[in-house]
Amino acid sequence: MTDDQTPRKTYTAPYAWSMPGWPSETQSADPHALEVWGYADRFSYSAGDVVRLHVSCSQPTYAVTILRDGLNPNVVYQRSGIAGRRHEVPDEVYAVGCGWPVALEIPIDPAWRGGFYLVRFRVEGDESAFESETFFVLRKPAAARKGIGFLLTTSTLIAYNDWGGANHYRGIGDDPRHEIASPVLSTQRPIGRGFLSKPEDAPRESHTFSPPIGWQPRYPSYEWARLYGYCRHHADAFWATYERAFAVWAEEAGYGLDYLTQHDLHFDATCLDGYSTVVIVGHDEYWTWEMRDRVDAFVDRGGGLARFGGNFLWQVRLSEDGHTQSCYRTPQADPESAANPKRTTTVWDYKPIGRPAAETMGLTGMGGTYNRYGVAAPRSSGGFTIYRPDHWAFDGTDLYYGDLLGGTPVNLATFELDSVEYTFRRGLPYPTFEDGAPETLEILAMAPAVRGEEDRFNGEVPLNGPIAESLATARALGDELPGHHAELEGRGAGMIATFSRGKGEVFNGGSTEWPRGLELRDPFVVRIVANVLDRFSG
Repeated sequence: MTDDQTPRKTYTAPYAWSMPGWPSETQSADPHALEVWGYADRFSYSAGDVVRLHVSCSQPTYAVTILRDGLNPNVVYQRSGIAGRRHEVPDEVYAVGCGWPVALEIPIDPAWRGGFYLVRFRVEGDESAFESETFFVLRKPAAARKGIGFLLTTSTLIAYNDWGGANHYRGIGDDPRHEIASPVLSTQRPIGRGFLSKPEDAPRESHTFSPPIGWQPRYPSYEWARLYGYCRHHADAFWATYERAFAVWAEEAGYGLDYLTQHDLHFDATCLDGYSTVVIVGHDEYWTWEMRDRVDAFVDRGGGLARFGGNFLWQVRLSEDGHTQSCYRTPQADPESAANPKRTTTVWDYKPIGRPAAETMGLTGMGGTYNRYGVAAPRSSGGFTIYRPDHWAFDGTDLYYGDLLGGTPVNLATFELDSVEYTFRRGLPYPTFEDGAPETLEILAMAPAVRGEEDRFNGEVPLNGPIAESLATARALGDELPGHHAELEGRGAGMIATFSRGKGEVFNGGSTEWPRGLELRDPFVVRIVANVLDRFSG
């Protein structure tokens, strides 16, 4: 660990993606390089608002296209010949933001539908062109909200976006073998290539083959990103990997979605008013205290929370203007921990926070983590074993006790999973409730998982999720982490679970890979998702 108790990765390796020479995306030091970058001043807008774009362009003019993405992408705005101006990128831009002036103001057209909007910047040279992207969400007005609120995981996007040099995982320092994270990240910067759009066949964070004896782990998403010039973290977060697949399926199936972001959840106590259902999809690893407050209150007053995601793990803080996100990982590194321990930016199960993750979601990332990721359970089934086939979530699936749901190649129970402490009685799993699990929690299905990758290679092979990281965090938290975490010795699980609280109900799919199951139109996955949405939305 470093002096501030932040875990680091250390390895020497021959793999191309782990060697020097693969810096994070940023503006070129060459003022004449063909490029254009931009970002919106906010993640979401409503009718009557003005989208303000901050742009730096090395050429005299550039073009902007805005399209509503989804089942049938629709261009709503195009403009070319916009005067370009290049602006410098500050040192530590990943933490302080670009600070570029507003280059373009675009009023929201009343005809634009609520949804997810891609903003594409393009500049052309004599023999080539350069494109980059940013996004915004268009929210429905309060009076028009009904049905399903689709919550986009902007805090996890912030954590993985390393444009400008760093993110919550890596980027600081000159030695690529020692990954040093930035605890503070800015929203006021462009977004790395691959989070917003990419080819449909881009690799995900799990493998569908059975590795041979002695296999050395490879990470296809990293190697593909290295080869084609995408952000190395493109498969870890947000729209192109997760939410888009769900949105396309939902539109095709006739479900109406109202879009909002985690930032809306944090700053607007009324943002869920009018909805019967809130849906979370994919990788929602990072949450603030306020975000949890809104979701808890929504469920308590009768809402249905449908979570088809995994790895609910870290508390973060947002600045008052929403422009920066902080996650220090350990209380020793967090400058505000001593004065306000409840808001310490570390795992939710840290005792001084006093708010176990399972109280909100029923499951926690501390109970699960990796499956079929590198050498983390590399030869598992890739799916969930069914234990309570008579539950309403499985209506119409014809699943039996002991059946496998979403095994390879669907890989439903892979990458990152959530769980709680459990025991078996007469062939059925039950929570032990020692980690804050709700008293009404029912475990419907399970899969094995591990806290990280075991190093059997003497440090000579790069591991992207080494168990040493998890153990280092646990050591830093010491006795303030519940004792059962140490007793697990790196073992975990993944679960599908449901529970009721107050007047509402929660379905937790416990895995990041539900969108992939929908993308492949797996009939069991499709039926379960439809069962949940139909029950919660009436």
